[in-house]
Amino acid sequence: MNISAMIFAAGLGTRLYPLTADKPKALVEFNGKTLLASAIEKIIENDIHHIVVNVHHFGEQIIQFIKSNTHYDAEILISDERERLLETAGGLKHASSFFDKSDHILLYNVDILSNINLKKMLDTHLQTKALATLAVMERKSSRYFIFDSQNMALCGWKNYQTGDCIQKIKSKNPIELAFSGIHFVKQEIIELIPPSEKLSFTPFYLDLCENQKIIGYNHTGEQWRDVGCFRVKSLKLEEKAEGRRQKAEGDKIGDKMDKIDKIDKMDKSDKIDKIVCNV
Repeated sequence: MNISAMIFAAGLGTRLYPLTADKPKALVEFNGKTLLASAIEKIIENDIHHIVVNVHHFGEQIIQFIKSNTHYDAEILISDERERLLETAGGLKHASSFFDKSDHILLYNVDILSNINLKKMLDTHLQTKALATLAVMERKSSRYFIFDSQNMALCGWKNYQTGDCIQKIKSKNPIELAFSGIHFVKQEIIELIPPSEKLSFTPFYLDLCENQKIIGYNHTGEQWRDVGCFRVKSLKLEEKAEGRRQKAEGDKIGDKMDKIDKIDKMDKSDKIDKIVCNV
């Protein structure tokens, strides 16, 4: 059985800006290591040695990184999307020729850091004979996949920010879980992806789930971090801190202006006495 992996590294990295002003998000460092290096090492640790990385934003930097780091115990190939960004499902379709000899493919977002047990997840994927197995967990998010809690079959999707809800299959015991950006798929799923289309996996999975076995793998309790979201939260905290600082400065200026107004209302002699007293 041949297991391959694809690292989605072609995104524009808008959530990580300004760190991505001059580099792709895959080469942003977190705790002294690039996100791409962390993803590659995670995949190799789980005995997967055929890896495809898609590129778009500052793609030449990723290509050079792969060429310069030949110590990895894996064949690492580039799927070039520099002419057109195709999203995740479209990206897998574009890279289809690299997976002709693969039976199953691990799909891994480059900005995800996790200690998820990929071998255990793969075992679940194989035992259930699912077309796709999505790593999901209980955590706060604005968007959730909806599963049947009994068999973990995908039933729908909900966006609490917009109020949108898509219910494909009715479930007596639905459970909402957030997607972790990690999934295993059978190689034959590539044939179901429309050619030459910009398409993400969320609508694609929702279209498939009524007739295909798309399941969730609940890894709640394991460590997980979306570095993009982490950076956004950091920036928001920085903005709030800056806002508080500016407000404090504004309050000080306002106090000074109040004192000046009071002085202006004094007669000249009082003003001189007041100024002398303040000095």
